[in-house]
Formats: sequence, structure tokens, C-alpha cells
Amino acid sequence: MNATGDWLHDRRPIRRVSALRDAAVADAETDGGEWPASIPAIAAVLRDGLDFGPGVTFLVGENGSGKSTLLEGIAMAAGLPPEGGSSNGSHTTRPTESPLADWLQIERGPGAPRGGFFLRAETMHGYYSYLESLDGSPDRHLHSLSHGESFNDLLDNKLNHPRYVTGLACLDEPEAALSFASTLNWMVGLRDMVERGSQVICATHSPVLAALPGARILELGDWGIREANWEGLQLVGHWRTFLDSPDRYLRHLFAD
Repeated sequence: MNATGDWLHDRRPIRRVSALRDAAVADAETDGGEWPASIPAIAAVLRDGLDFGPGVTFLVGENGSGKSTLLEGIAMAAGLPPEGGSSNGSHTTRPTESPLADWLQIERGPGAPRGGFFLRAETMHGYYSYLESLDGSPDRHLHSLSHGESFNDLLDNKLNHPRYVTGLACLDEPEAALSFASTLNWMVGLRDMVERGSQVICATHSPVLAALPGARILELGDWGIREANWEGLQLVGHWRTFLDSPDRYLRHLFAD
């Protein structure tokens, strides 16, 4: 297939994220202090842009490194509701979003599916209440499930439903609700989603989830954003050291 044919059949909901030529972005870059442009990873995206391949991309890094802020900005710029849900949802309670989405432009593949879903761990209670309020909603049962069961239900019935392609799935720390066994189930689900044509961007602290074969890993930190392999992640190193000898690890932690 020639290059033109490849482009026409590109099904990536997001090929590239970059900064709009917007005064707010320019001001943030000039003074260097306006949040979230002051976060190194966000500054790197605004300066250089960020390309996304098909399949799964994990965003990993410490608290405050910009994972969730970047994911939220991408999700909103792609037309997903800021508090979670599908692209045709309108649920909102108290706006707390950064202005990042207004600074970003999304480049899509011409053959990309138009739908999407944003799973945001800390706002799922409100999202379930929204679904419960809809007449005839098939998802009114979610409040009756445990935290982890409800996330597994979302995986099976929204994200990884065999009858359709999610399109873009933005997942913000889904492991917050998951046991080890459920995390493994999610890895299988993510693989199945990708095989049907979905694109996944997931912010995570889970070394288990980040071990998904074939996934791309971006590590965020003081350096900005860098591509990383699983073995070299700070996240993996810390967990290995702790699990190898919790007593020794804790002695250092409580030494003072």
C-alpha cells in the first residue's frame, strides 16, 4: 500500500497532540510559572508535541509529575467529558480542570472511530450517579457493586464490549480499584480492545499493568517526558526493592 493509502486507513483517534497557537500558552511559556505549563512534562508537550502510536500507551511517574493532568487535557481536547464517561455524556458537578485542553490540538487519523471513553478513578461515584438518573439506563446497577466490581463491569460492558470499538480510551489510574487478579484481567481486556482497533492512553502507578506486552511506556518527571522500558522504570525498581526485603526497606524509611 502506498503512503497515501496508509494515511487514509489510519485509525488512530490520536496521532499527535501539540499546542495551539494560543495567547494563554504563550503567556505561560513566557513567565514559566502558570500551572500546568510549569510542570516539566506539560511544558515538553506544549513545546515539542507528542506523537501516539496505535495500541496502548502508559504514562507513569511520581505524584505531581503531570500524568493525570496530561491525560485529562488530552481527553477533553478529544471531546470526552472531564469527569469521565463516554463521548456523548454530559455529566458535570464541580469544574476543577486545568486550562490545558484549551491549549491543545488533536491530530486524528482519517479512518479513526469517533467514540471514546474517559475513566477517571476519583470521579466515578458521580458518574455512576449520573447513569442512575437516566431513564432506562442499563448501568443503574453500578452503585450496588464494590469499587473493583464496578470497574470490571465498565471494562466488560463499555470499554471491551465485543460488539463495538471504544475508539479512544483514556484511563486514569484504573488500578486504584483493582486487586491483583483483576489487574491481570484488565491486561487481557486492554489487549482485546487493541485487537479490535481501540487506542488506549493510561496513567498508572501499577508495575503490573505497565508490563502489558507491546505497550509503549512514557515516564514523566523533572526531565519532562522520556520513552522507557519496563525494566528501567523507577516504579519497577522501587517495588522490586521493597518486595525483596520489606524489613530492610522500612528500616531505611523509619531510620530518622
